[in-house]
Amino acid sequence: MLRLRAFRPSNDKIVKIQLHPTHPWLVTADASDRVSVWNWEHRQVIYELKAGGVDERRLVGAKLEKLAEGESETKGKSTEAMRGGSVQQVNFYDDDVRFWQLWRNRSAAAEAPSAASTVTSAFSSPAPSTKGRHFLVICCVNKAIFLDLVTMRGRDVPKQELDNKSLICMEFLCRSTTGDGPPLVAFGGSDGVIRVLSMISWKLVRRYTGGHKGSISCLMTFMASSGEALLVSGGSDGLLVLWSADHGQDSRELVPKLSLKAHDGGVVAVELSRVIGGAPQLITIGADKTLAIWDTISFKELRRIKPVPKLACHSVASWCHPRAPNLDILTCVKDSHIWAIEHPTYSALTRPLCELSSLIPPQVLAPNKKLRVYCMVAHPLQPHLVATGTNIGVIVSEFDARSIPAVGPIPTPTGNREHSAIYVVERELKLLNFQLSNTPNPSLGSNGSLSETGKYRGDLGEPLQVKQMKKHISTPVPHDSYSVLSVSSSGKYLSIVWPDIPHFTVYKNANNPEGGFIKKSKRSGCSCCTSCSSGCFCCSAASVQVRILLDDGTSNILMRSIGGRSEPVIGLHGGALLGVAYRTSRRISPVAATAISTIQSMPLSGFGSSGLSSFTTLDDGFNSHKSPAEAAPQNFQLYSWETFQPVGGLLPHPEWTAWDQTVEYCAFAYQQYIVISSLRPQYRYLGDVAIPYATGAVWHRRQLFVATPTTIECVFVDAGVAAIDIETRKRKEEMKMKEAQARAVAEHGDLALIAVDGLQSASQERIPLRPPMLQVVRLASFQHAPSVPPYLTLPKQTKVDGDDSGMPREIEEKKVNEIAVGGGGVSVAVTRFPTEQKRPVGPLVVVGVRDGVLWLIDRYMCAHALSLNHPGIRCRCLAAYGDAVSAVKWASRLGREHHDDLAQFMMGMGYATEALHLPGISKRLEFDLAMQSNDLKRALQCLLTMSNSRDIGQDGIGLDLNDILNITAKKENIVEAVQGIVKFAREFLDLIDAADATAQVDIAREAIKRLAAAGSVKGALQGHELRGLALCLANHGELTRLNGLVSNLISAGLGREAAFSAAVLGDNALMEKSWQDTGMLAEAVLHAHAHGRPTLKNLVQTWNKMLQKEVDHAPSKKIDAASAFLASLEEPKLTSLAEAGKKPPIEILPPGMPSLSALITTQKKPTLGIQSSQQKPLQLEAPPIATPEAATVSAATTATSEAPENASAATTSTSAATENAPPSTTPEAESSPLPSEASKLTVDVKAPTSSPGSNSDQIAPVESIPETIASDSAVPPQIQPDNQGASVPADTTLPLSDFLG
Repeated sequence: MLRLRAFRPSNDKIVKIQLHPTHPWLVTADASDRVSVWNWEHRQVIYELKAGGVDERRLVGAKLEKLAEGESETKGKSTEAMRGGSVQQVNFYDDDVRFWQLWRNRSAAAEAPSAASTVTSAFSSPAPSTKGRHFLVICCVNKAIFLDLVTMRGRDVPKQELDNKSLICMEFLCRSTTGDGPPLVAFGGSDGVIRVLSMISWKLVRRYTGGHKGSISCLMTFMASSGEALLVSGGSDGLLVLWSADHGQDSRELVPKLSLKAHDGGVVAVELSRVIGGAPQLITIGADKTLAIWDTISFKELRRIKPVPKLACHSVASWCHPRAPNLDILTCVKDSHIWAIEHPTYSALTRPLCELSSLIPPQVLAPNKKLRVYCMVAHPLQPHLVATGTNIGVIVSEFDARSIPAVGPIPTPTGNREHSAIYVVERELKLLNFQLSNTPNPSLGSNGSLSETGKYRGDLGEPLQVKQMKKHISTPVPHDSYSVLSVSSSGKYLSIVWPDIPHFTVYKNANNPEGGFIKKSKRSGCSCCTSCSSGCFCCSAASVQVRILLDDGTSNILMRSIGGRSEPVIGLHGGALLGVAYRTSRRISPVAATAISTIQSMPLSGFGSSGLSSFTTLDDGFNSHKSPAEAAPQNFQLYSWETFQPVGGLLPHPEWTAWDQTVEYCAFAYQQYIVISSLRPQYRYLGDVAIPYATGAVWHRRQLFVATPTTIECVFVDAGVAAIDIETRKRKEEMKMKEAQARAVAEHGDLALIAVDGLQSASQERIPLRPPMLQVVRLASFQHAPSVPPYLTLPKQTKVDGDDSGMPREIEEKKVNEIAVGGGGVSVAVTRFPTEQKRPVGPLVVVGVRDGVLWLIDRYMCAHALSLNHPGIRCRCLAAYGDAVSAVKWASRLGREHHDDLAQFMMGMGYATEALHLPGISKRLEFDLAMQSNDLKRALQCLLTMSNSRDIGQDGIGLDLNDILNITAKKENIVEAVQGIVKFAREFLDLIDAADATAQVDIAREAIKRLAAAGSVKGALQGHELRGLALCLANHGELTRLNGLVSNLISAGLGREAAFSAAVLGDNALMEKSWQDTGMLAEAVLHAHAHGRPTLKNLVQTWNKMLQKEVDHAPSKKIDAASAFLASLEEPKLTSLAEAGKKPPIEILPPGMPSLSALITTQKKPTLGIQSSQQKPLQLEAPPIATPEAATVSAATTATSEAPENASAATTSTSAATENAPPSTTPEAESSPLPSEASKLTVDVKAPTSSPGSNSDQIAPVESIPETIASDSAVPPQIQPDNQGASVPADTTLPLSDFLG
């Protein structure tokens, strides 16, 4: 029934073992007296030493410390150099150990009906005694070793300081009162005397004598029901002796209070057992192979048994786990089992709980070697963890960490302060009533939870005092095995499932004063059952059946099958949706196969059972490296209760589910995380939180309170605003409008459709999208509040005396620092969140929030209350509950330095407007809140304050470019303002957009004035910011500022933004100037061609010159000087005048424009063609056909590919203006998939040809021309055949440079 949690192999047998209550530490001692401290969670060894002999590392370290402190070498032998001898006992000691030892003793004593009021009152934490240290205490025969695991400094106390008697066992003493006193440790000696040592003065302070005649083998402290602290000792003489442990600082010898014969042959161990509803009991094991149980009031023997025949027990532990409610004691003998004793005071049946050899890897245990257990200990706070020391190593086993007590909280009627829960004990239903005692009602929103001293209850980690009473309701149940309870949301029905049988029963509340329940329905063979509403539930065997309970006791089947799936059903989860888990086809281990069918779920009620899977294996300790697909198969489907149709796709099977009572949220728990989803308006994943090993949770509006084996967490959830939410809202409004029209037509006929609309406001409602928010706050844990170790804050002290007078002063200073007095004498908390409260021990059921506190019920059916009164928690709870106004009021009790954090939380919850009333928020956050809440006027004021630009943009302040560049001392404030505007330029643009969307013109203009002032400074704003500013200026008709902005944009070299602004102004000349002055000639050419500008010819010539210059002077690749020289030698020289025309100039023309060279040739030399035809000796030889054409195209390609950004096409505004240009008639232009034919460029490359028709046949395809010429408009240049100059002979064509030169 257990699984392996951790395993550490060892070559020697482990004979001593102990667990730390709060840290994952385990200390062991083997047969060779080697002591190891092991972190079983991370599988790391923290510290090792040889305690039985002389540890050389400790000896050298001690000598170095003495030399560092200036001490001379002592003549005598140092204590570190003494041999320790055999290790008798190992243990930890720190503030956590001290606290939980006292808590265990008090809680066990408080169960007695005759318990004193001092025991049942709220337990206050003892004052810190170790001050941040974590001691490892090793009891050896010759000395006791105290090692600080923080500083790694040790203190050895030899037996010479303890009357020179061998040390056999030890125990830490604690008083019944929480007064300030030094920590004391008692050592049992070989002479039968108990000696008490102070860990402050390191001196002997007390002796207990006269009790034993032989050596003392075991010691333990406990508290009687009267409140007296007692020490019990067991000796080799078989006696069990009782001592008083409540004495002060005295060194006189104390006599025993009681002595009785316990075992023949000696007492081996003694343990304290907590009994539900009764006084604590003592469990002893002896060398006579018996186990005895003793009453702590009369000290009479209640039962004596032999757990394992022929074998003596060496370890015993009191155990209380909800998965095995009948097993109360664990014990071990020298075999491979952990034995459990069932109801020791009644049946006392002993059965093996686990065979440890089946948990460890097979290769660890040799074939001929048998596993033997030599020591065992159960975790003091987590009963599902059991550590055993064996002959092959340390085994940490886990027993179903996710099972919870069989408790079902009942919904509390409105206005009732007493709350109730149903639980099962020994085949009977019982009622638990609980409430806060002797305290004012700290309901949500009340201000009465602040004490007179200014402390908030719960800040000190002190639990609230609870008044509770258990009642018999005379309702039997058929089984006493492990059960899971679920209560419907109305509290009318209760379902109990016994997964191990399997069987379930549904009970109906009788509504009588005694609180009885009536059995309504039952069925055997069902693996799980879940309820969804007041009278509807599902049960499952191989398929799913939905039944509804009637008042006469019958149940009607609504549907026999859901989903039409053939796989067997292994789990149901009921809530706002029905979740069905199907068995997958993958192989399942036998243990998991028998246990996976017991998965249970939470009811719809937010106050219901936390319903978890009772025994689904997490991982067996060896398959932790499985892939996610294997670890989490997709076998879980959600169905709608109305249509029984699937909702969403398949999901991994969760361990348990929690459903919000308002049907808005749900939570699916997995091994390492919890998935949070939204149910309205449709099922939507919100996120997951990393809370591993969660056992249960309860929703309280938008708060999810989660219990884990070690902590209590609170998850604040908000779904935010998604696009689907806005669409659903609009759809619902349209449906309501249609329904209203339909009703009006039905009542008044067609005349109802005639309506006169009044004047409507021009403002529109802005619904900004908001992402989901998940925030986790830890409310409680096992660990003590961390304190600063003294070696970090106090000067080094070589010797420590017994004076402990400084401790109350430190505590007083701590109390003063935890609160502060704000304006008006209001006590405020200076911490963001309260210190973590103490989590109750063991598995817990989360009841929910009632009376302003979080209620929990533990395995012993005791209710616990966690305070939520710290302002950091209370404000968040109020906001999540929906009362944002009260949250803002409570914020006055929180330090103002934490208001920003609270405001961020409220903004994530959707309360940006209310968060604006927090007095301590920063201006930057105030702006965000104002934008979220559409308070644009306040947002503008925040921007003006942050940017220091209140005086910018007003009349009479000159902000010309010259004034800014030639700034004087009088203009320093203007410079700072401009810098502030630049810093928040994006916020100004967002504010302008929001103001335009809501028709708040005045606010937009005020922001535009400031932004335009910053835009007038060269280089102040970025390109996209200038573009947005230009658009805003044009939108608001600020043409004067826009015109001035264009000049500054041109001066800054931002041609695109300047042309954009000129296009908005409609000034073509200014647009052309913007392109031309910033070097963007390609855009200028297209613009001039589209608008018929007279400067077109000059622009084209300038552009072609620039391209030609870049082609001539820009090498195609990087070469060194030697390579360049060799390449120049290889270049062919001009041998005749005919070769001078092989490098024609590049011409890139707009579509439809004639060639400049052809135009010049036909105008200036009309007879050049006739002369060339008659004078053949002067005719230039034509080169080969293919080579010149390829060279021509490659030259054009190189020119266009290496052209800079200014060779790109015009922007959208200029391209759109060229629609009136004549379209190109070339085939390439016709086939090119371009949006506008007028925006194409034509590349005209002149080359000598042998015939007029050779150009059209040998032109390179369009795809070979790179598209870098028109990078912005994605228009590739086109190569136009020289059809216009075909009648002119090639040998008379002169370069264009001759005419332009």
